[in-house]
Amino acid sequence: MDWSPILISIKTASLSIFITFFLGIFAAWAVIRLHSDRLKIICDGILTLPLVLPPTVAGFFLLYLFGVKRPIGQFFIDFFSVKIAFSWGATVLAAVVMSFPLMYRSARGAFEQVDPNLAAAARTLGMSEWEIFWKVLFANAVPGILSGGVLAFARGLGEFGATSMIAGNIAGKTRTLPMAVYSEVAAGNMEAGTSYVAVIVVIAFLSIILMNLGALKAGGKKYGD
Repeated sequence: MDWSPILISIKTASLSIFITFFLGIFAAWAVIRLHSDRLKIICDGILTLPLVLPPTVAGFFLLYLFGVKRPIGQFFIDFFSVKIAFSWGATVLAAVVMSFPLMYRSARGAFEQVDPNLAAAARTLGMSEWEIFWKVLFANAVPGILSGGVLAFARGLGEFGATSMIAGNIAGKTRTLPMAVYSEVAAGNMEAGTSYVAVIVVIAFLSIILMNLGALKAGGKKYGD
């Protein structure tokens, strides 16, 4: 069994969750701070769109923007000599875009469950909005945020459709675990395909266990158990 798809997938999912974690948290914070309900609905729809779009459609938009002869892709080539499409960076880009809505929705839901009176009390004590975010809002939303992070990691690990469009299926470069499963099954090599499926199942199961343990631990600290 070729180990490169496993290593590529782990690297991709690890970097994508690092990016998605902070983007999702701050996007959720920015949206809940909006005063206009109409603007909230519009922003929420845009940020959640990759979750409901078919992955290949999301991949099409990424390829349209980051392709070699497309605006953003050409910009990176001209000014940074970096080709995004059909590179390992494209696998990270696809994973970030497809997993971001899970992180954003989980973080927003967790923030909205925090008692607004806590933030109001913190303001009366003279705390800045940044301090309120970290010490009140984030601290009380940790279980939900951790759950969203694990789900986003698992989503990035299992990304297939958008990756196939923007990164392709290049062995040793952009072939992630889902792409490897597809390639082996298409080639009639069911034994190798089964091995890759087993790896994905184990990683996904461990992710769920870690999510539950993290939520229980954070919940225990929150309520003093």
